[in-house]
Amino acid sequence: MTAAIYDGTECWLGEGPLWHPERGEFFWFDIRACRLYGRNGDERRMWQFDGHVSAAGWIDHDHLLIAHERALMVLDLESGNTEEVCGLEADNAATRSNDGRADPWGGFWIGTMGKAVEPGAGAFYRYYRGELRQLVGGVTVTNAQCFTPDRRFAYYADTPTGKVMRQALDAATGWPVGAPELFLDLPASDFRPDGAVVDAQGNFWCAHYGHAKVTCHSPEGDLLRTIPVPARQSTCPAFVGAGLDRMLVTSAWQNLSDEQRASDRNAGKTFEVAAGVTGQAEHRVIL
Repeated sequence: MTAAIYDGTECWLGEGPLWHPERGEFFWFDIRACRLYGRNGDERRMWQFDGHVSAAGWIDHDHLLIAHERALMVLDLESGNTEEVCGLEADNAATRSNDGRADPWGGFWIGTMGKAVEPGAGAFYRYYRGELRQLVGGVTVTNAQCFTPDRRFAYYADTPTGKVMRQALDAATGWPVGAPELFLDLPASDFRPDGAVVDAQGNFWCAHYGHAKVTCHSPEGDLLRTIPVPARQSTCPAFVGAGLDRMLVTSAWQNLSDEQRASDRNAGKTFEVAAGVTGQAEHRVIL
């Protein structure tokens, strides 16, 4: 078995998969439906928001940091109540949050983008101990924020360019040090880098939107593996399970015509693929 359906919920734009290590619960978003889903075993829950939500980091057993289109906020998973932490381009109605992930220092990297995918409308930010700082501006589709297990580097991508960048990080604080370097330059004929994660050995795993696959690249950038995903618009992988030895991949049905959706019957569902490797645990966000 190469891939199987983990959850049949058909997300308009499935994204932001997160395994909560304390709860043993899997979370993911439907960005355009403004929803967060959670699944523990066969039990599935849903939280509805008043704007686009796209990514999360875990704070403790009962709280997540949620990236909303206008703010970072804390969600109480039991009550459903939210509390704003800081604004996120709150004065710009044309943008929303996109991909995000906690870093090894307890910070949270989050990207923004234009709601109509306007060129250069987005940016990458990092929230760390009360400060939200813009790291990179002029980005079209912010994606692929993830971190090497030795804490030396962060990765990120501007999806339409096909370029994945590698950024050196300060050992004490995790803030970027120096200029980023090009890690991957991927041709649009075969790749479109979306969400990504790094495994325990330092290999970079990336979903490719529109290409129905996840690829694995060595720390040197060599293509090691390609795993098919049974939905054309695969969006982001995540390592899950007590041993972090399973991989789930989200997908989307947005922008498909009726004919295309009929031929892509699994579009928007979440899949389990046979990666056969061990991932890193998601880092805790420190507010």
